[in-house]
Amino acid sequence: MDQPMSALAAMAQRRSIRSFQDRPISHELLEEVLAHTVLAPSAKNAQPWRMVVLEGERAAELARMMQTRADEMAEAGADSGSLAWTAQVVAQAPVTVVFYNAAPPPEVPARFHESYHWVMVQSTGAAIQNMCLAAEALGLGSLWICDILYVHDQVGPWLGHAEDDLVAAVSLGYAAESPGPRPRRPWQEVTEWHKHPAASRE
Repeated sequence: MDQPMSALAAMAQRRSIRSFQDRPISHELLEEVLAHTVLAPSAKNAQPWRMVVLEGERAAELARMMQTRADEMAEAGADSGSLAWTAQVVAQAPVTVVFYNAAPPPEVPARFHESYHWVMVQSTGAAIQNMCLAAEALGLGSLWICDILYVHDQVGPWLGHAEDDLVAAVSLGYAAESPGPRPRRPWQEVTEWHKHPAASRE
């Protein structure tokens, strides 16, 4: 296997992939992606992320859940956004990884659960980003999926995570497309730089 690209190159080249080749991912390669995923930083080193890897019929079942919900919403005249499109991506991708935040441990008082959630979801977001960058560096494409939240009420019990917080999913596979870069605001446009007073006088 070729030497993985640098982290900076992976950041620059990563794209959201919505078309995958009909080619399986070896478990060895998938395990390498997972190993880099859990190197993400987390608040208090709590490592709240929990991952469920779906392949084959299990992944197809998730895609059907999502498509069914999209159809139900369409019949009701409700806008489901990109849900139907994303269901097709999940059906095509060889692997989809579902991300949860673990329920708060017993030592966290109930009155702190809401703030715990918002702190830990950032940690799980870091793990998801790690997965997308590791996939890119190792020659795979990825799609970070929040449309799975439309079926959170079904997915939790189905996967045995009814007590945990569904955060997102990531579909993985060998890319069958090469999208160009999406527009980005320059960092200067979105950043306030409060310099030290001494520095401003230089």
